[in-house]
Amino acid sequence: MPTLRVLFIGDIVGTPGLNAVRLFLPSLVQKHSVDVVIANGENAMDGKSISEQQFKELQDLGVRVVTSGNHIWERWHIQKMLATEANLLRPANYPRDNPGRGFTMIDTGVAGTLGILNLQGRTFMASIDCPFKTADWAVDRMHEQARMIIVDIHAEATAEKIALGWYLDGRVSAVIGTHTHVQTADAKILPAGTAYITDVGMTGPYDSVVGMRKDIAIKRFVKQTPHKFEPATDDVHLAAVLLEIDPATGKSTSISTMILPEFIRDASHTD
Repeated sequence: MPTLRVLFIGDIVGTPGLNAVRLFLPSLVQKHSVDVVIANGENAMDGKSISEQQFKELQDLGVRVVTSGNHIWERWHIQKMLATEANLLRPANYPRDNPGRGFTMIDTGVAGTLGILNLQGRTFMASIDCPFKTADWAVDRMHEQARMIIVDIHAEATAEKIALGWYLDGRVSAVIGTHTHVQTADAKILPAGTAYITDVGMTGPYDSVVGMRKDIAIKRFVKQTPHKFEPATDDVHLAAVLLEIDPATGKSTSISTMILPEFIRDASHTD
């Protein structure tokens, strides 16, 4: 049975982030023989939620499942979308009477069924249901149909993401952190075969403060008073991780990070 290759794209921020997906995704799929593309899209609509048109475009570009987080709720139209779109996820540990679903199962073809689970942390965030206990419930249900499971943990605290990675090691194929928009340098395979990274990073404008105009963000920090955030536009990059999963065991065999285009690390030059 062939290895399943999954590309997970980090938090897409606004039109610049969508442009990066349009630009880089087709060549990435071809270059790396990607079987499944997943993306976090909770910031696609000017930093807050995602529109129906944006979701459809991501699907047309080859994104099979769009995950999200706390900002998905900030546009009212999302209630209907979550209720009708099986592959647009909201965190599973929100109270169950909210619309939408927190996990889905997709057919990958020869490699079999892949489950995708979306969770949200609670440290420094809303006090919703426990992501650890919700993971227990969801993973048990998903294992009835799939050995391969990828978890998007959308959380603020590094420690909470790391704890969930260890908690699920050996039970899921990968635990991928989102939300903080800065790609971390800790991509690895945990001892029982679960791929892990604390944050996959942001797909969007890096001439910014985590995607928002830096002048406004600085005012908020300096003045300690409200100023309406606005998305930035420049220095756009795509951040992602590439996973290789053994369908026979559900364990990951590799995880690698990418940021395209690469950041400039040496500004020296000769005249």
